[in-house]
Amino acid sequence: MSVQRFSLRIGVPPVHFAARVDAVVDRALADQRLVGAVVLVAKDGELIHRRAAGSADREAMRTMTEDTLFRLASVSKPIVSTAAMVLVGQGRLKLDEGIERWLPDFQPRLPGAGAVHITPRHLLSHMAGLGYRFFEADDSGPYAQAGVSDGMDMTGITLAENLRRLASVPLLYAPGTSWAYSLAIDVLGAVIERVCDQPLDEAVQALVTGPLGMNDTGFVARDADRLATAYVNDTPAPRRMRELEVVSAFESAVGIRFAPARAFDVGAFPSGGVGMVGSAGDFLRLLEMLRKGGSPLLPPVLVEEMGRDQTHGFTLPDAPGFGFGLGFSVLRDPRAAASPESPGTWRWGGAYGHSWFVDLAQGLSVVAFTNTLYEGMSGTFVTDLRDAVYGADTKAGRG
Repeated sequence: MSVQRFSLRIGVPPVHFAARVDAVVDRALADQRLVGAVVLVAKDGELIHRRAAGSADREAMRTMTEDTLFRLASVSKPIVSTAAMVLVGQGRLKLDEGIERWLPDFQPRLPGAGAVHITPRHLLSHMAGLGYRFFEADDSGPYAQAGVSDGMDMTGITLAENLRRLASVPLLYAPGTSWAYSLAIDVLGAVIERVCDQPLDEAVQALVTGPLGMNDTGFVARDADRLATAYVNDTPAPRRMRELEVVSAFESAVGIRFAPARAFDVGAFPSGGVGMVGSAGDFLRLLEMLRKGGSPLLPPVLVEEMGRDQTHGFTLPDAPGFGFGLGFSVLRDPRAAASPESPGTWRWGGAYGHSWFVDLAQGLSVVAFTNTLYEGMSGTFVTDLRDAVYGADTKAGRG
């Protein structure tokens, strides 16, 4: 594999563009919805805006900088998904073969039925019949009763043990027949380990982060002094997150059990879905590599497959107009989504307070990492930033 390093040219932003984006960041900080943020915008391969603002650690008076590290949460998913697609491109993994070849002991079943056929495509698109513990209503749910980890807590178990527990719970639906956000990328991480015959962190470094020069990205924080402190939205201002605090982003859901210290735990199992740490600049490298067609890691046809809606028209919960590709959501209908983005735009986020999108038609890649949940993932800031990038009137009709 080539060890070519990916780089961005520094460009000049359009008139008023920087002012619009900065105004959104400044307003979120002034309203105390965010503690700190790093925002990077690339257009046609040029970095046209970069902004680090607020605090990486408010109590320690440590300023946010462009090279600040963040707990990535679900921003890990497109990185690990890309690693799997590299294996597909190398002919070492097939999208539609059964994962039982690699994980013979992982045999989840439908209620009252036998083992099912789960493929890497099902895992990458979250159509495998799996779920997440944090979506359950309370601690009496089947995942909670089985002791399944969402990958952000501190359990002391191995990835193999977590998969054993996960397989003991009946599937939510037959693979390929519905969509549910899930632990599928954790299972995919185990497949990658078996294909590569090495731990997931080493495999991802060899397949993706190493070749792209994403030197700040891994499954353990390599520089504690650069890691942003995690905050939770509260009144009148965000508060510092406590260890093993449960915070729910959804009504009628128990929520995520967060363990910020996991980022330093070399013994924690590598969660492919949520377990990585990295910088905004590193992640922009990944997005730009994919936007440009995949070189040097992937052929364009596989990038196109990643960006193709795999969900057969299913509606994603709380995401009108969106489907899901192989690693991230895909915009099907801008009007239904009330978005100025182009059809086919890729988008997702991370529970510690991140959002990102790639608009292929406009040549745009946007990364917004914050240290404040859930405002930085799904709050007003995310919509306001999107509209500032496009110069859209948030009160006007779109489409």
